[in-house]
Amino acid sequence: MFEQDYLMRLLMQFMEAMRRSIERADDGRDPAAAADMLESAIGDATDLDGSMLLSLAPESMASVLQVSGVDPHVTEYVANSLQLESEFLRSAGNDELAEVRAGQAQALASAYGLELAEGTPVERLDYLEATQD
Repeated sequence: MFEQDYLMRLLMQFMEAMRRSIERADDGRDPAAAADMLESAIGDATDLDGSMLLSLAPESMASVLQVSGVDPHVTEYVANSLQLESEFLRSAGNDELAEVRAGQAQALASAYGLELAEGTPVERLDYLEATQD
């Protein structure tokens, strides 16, 4: 019960961080800062060094998360956050890093059998909220 409450609280915090980053990137206001907010949320949610995790090649990132025992629900949010971050980075003109984040998102989706949410950023967040256990 305690573990389930902890997980729900963690996912709610992750969703709130995603929502704040979407608001920050809205209409191109500050997509680079929005991407940074997502990176911070990923580090917090995984209890891993976020900068180290995000520096890994896509397949390595998936392996590290599997070995470290990060809950699959958290990993779903991480994958969708990476996909969203990729879009924010592309809007900020950082196409190279955007490609890395998109690859990491896809590698996690493949490793965990996930489908990445589609649509606008808000629609994706709504989808994640609706599918939360």
